[in-house]
Amino acid sequence: MGSKTPVTRAIRALRDAKVAFTPHTYRYEPRGGTSVSARELGVPEHEVVKTLIMETDSGAPLVVLMHGDQEVSTKALARHLGVRAVNPCDPKVAQRHSGYQVGGTSPFGLRKPLPIYAEATIADLDRLLINGGKRGLLVELHPDALAAVLQPEWVEVGREP
Repeated sequence: MGSKTPVTRAIRALRDAKVAFTPHTYRYEPRGGTSVSARELGVPEHEVVKTLIMETDSGAPLVVLMHGDQEVSTKALARHLGVRAVNPCDPKVAQRHSGYQVGGTSPFGLRKPLPIYAEATIADLDRLLINGGKRGLLVELHPDALAAVLQPEWVEVGREP
């Protein structure tokens, strides 16, 4: 690997929580998404978990963690939350909520606490890779570590793209 791991807010949050994780850097491609990180790191895209900043129709921000090869059914999530609609945030708004640049958004070390919803099947993985707070940086950890640090609400809102 050679390059030194950047110390982001996410890396600090994981170290503070004393959970085991392995950082992986890769060559970031704008708008490449999880297919690029999976390809660059040689892992199944299903194990790469994306961090999505969304908001309800009233503008309340939230985080959704989803498998890289799936999409969020915003209708199912809205039903689950009891709101009219849930939509992805505008990138500038997402950055304000999370404190992270889009493409480098991590659920760890958020600028302010946000409710976190995670696709239930993420818990079934042997390992997952999720953004480490910077473009081109993923951290590999066990779903139990993710659950311990984030304490997400597990939901079933994933669908095939």
